[in-house]
Amino acid sequence: MTQAAHNITRLTVLGSTGSIGTSTLDVVARHPEKYQVIALTACRQDELLFEQCLRFKPRYAVLLDQAAAARLSQRITAASLKVEVLCGEQALVQVASLPEVDAVMAAIVGAAGLRPSLAAARAGKKILLANKEALVMAGRIFMDAVRQNGATLLPIDSEHNAIFQALPRDYAADMAASGVSKILLTASGGPFRDTPLAELQQVTPEQACAHPNWVMGRKISVDSASMMNKGLEVIEAHWLFNAAADDIQVVVHPQSVIHSMVQYVDGSVLAQMGNPDMRTPIAHALAYPQRIDSGVAPLDLFKVATLNFVAPDFERFPCLALAYQALRAGGTAPAVLNAANEVAVDAFLNKRISFLDIPRLINDVLAAQVSVTVDTLEDVLLADTQARAAAQEWILQ
Repeated sequence: MTQAAHNITRLTVLGSTGSIGTSTLDVVARHPEKYQVIALTACRQDELLFEQCLRFKPRYAVLLDQAAAARLSQRITAASLKVEVLCGEQALVQVASLPEVDAVMAAIVGAAGLRPSLAAARAGKKILLANKEALVMAGRIFMDAVRQNGATLLPIDSEHNAIFQALPRDYAADMAASGVSKILLTASGGPFRDTPLAELQQVTPEQACAHPNWVMGRKISVDSASMMNKGLEVIEAHWLFNAAADDIQVVVHPQSVIHSMVQYVDGSVLAQMGNPDMRTPIAHALAYPQRIDSGVAPLDLFKVATLNFVAPDFERFPCLALAYQALRAGGTAPAVLNAANEVAVDAFLNKRISFLDIPRLINDVLAAQVSVTVDTLEDVLLADTQARAAAQEWILQ
C-alpha cells in the first residue's frame, strides 16, 4: 500500500440521506485526498442514495426498505456502477463493522441506529456518534463495548463536540482528576421559548418544526421544541464524560453561538463557539486530532454582538425534567423515556395528540414501567418494546 493510500480514511456513513449524512458527505467531498466512502445507508430514500452512489462510488449501498432497495438495484445496474446493494438491519450491522472501514458516521435517527452503532464499537472502529439513542438507551453497554474493543468515540452533536473540545485532550472520564467542576450544556430554547404557556396547547407540527437557528429533521425539531432533545443530551453527556446528573447544567442561550462550556475548579469556563452549522463538529471529528476546512463561514463576532443566557423553565419544558428524572433512576428508565418520546412525537406529527400531550404521555409511561438494571442489549430492547406498547395504548385511551 502506498503512503498516500494509507493516509486515506475509509468511511461508512450510516444514514447518509439525512441532514447529518448529507453534511458529512459535503465535508468529505471537500477533501477527496483524505476520505474514501466504502458504504452509504438510508431507510427508504433510494433516489437521493442513488445520486450519492453516482458521486461517491461506494462499494455498498444499504436500504432498510425492500421496495426501495429493489429500485436502487435497477438504477445501479442501469448506470453500470460497481455498487453492491444490500437490504435490512443486518446489512447495516455488516457495513458498520467491515474490516476495510476505518471510521463510521453513526447518523441514523432513533432506536434503529442502536445495533449498527454498537457493531461499530465492537469492531473497534473510530465512531463519529450522531445517534443519541445508542447512549440514551444502552449507555453502559455501548461505553463498555468502546473500551473493551479499543474503539475511538467522537461526539457529533454540536453540544457534546463542544464539551469534548473544551475538556483536556487527555480527559480520562474523571471530572475531579481533570479539575472540572461542571458541564454547561447550552440550548437554544427552540421556537416556543417565549410563547405564552396558554398558547402551547394549540401548537401545530408545522410551528414545532420551525426551529429558529438549525435546519433539522422533523422528529429532532419537535424534540428541540419540547426540549426533550436537551434532556436526551443530558443523558448522553452523563455517559460520554462520566458526569453525574447534578454536574450537568442546561443553559438556555438563544443565539446558538456558544455550543457548550466546561467549568473548571479554578474559576475558568472554556466555551466552544461557531456558527450553527453541523459541518463544524463533523469536520472536527472526521479529522481529529487534526483540523480541516469544513466549508463553514467564520464566526463574525461583530455581527453576533450580544450573547444571552437564561435558566431553563421546567414548567414550560417538562420533558427536560423527565429526562433528568430518568437519568437519576438509571437502568432501563432512559430507554423507556426515549421509546415513549418517539411514539409521542410521531403521534403529534400525525395530529393524533397535542403538543402538551407529549410530556403527559411520557410521564405516565415512565411511572408505569418498572426500571430494571441493564446487563444485556436484550434488557434494553425489551424495555423499549414494552414502553412503545404502553405509549400506543395511552394514545388510544
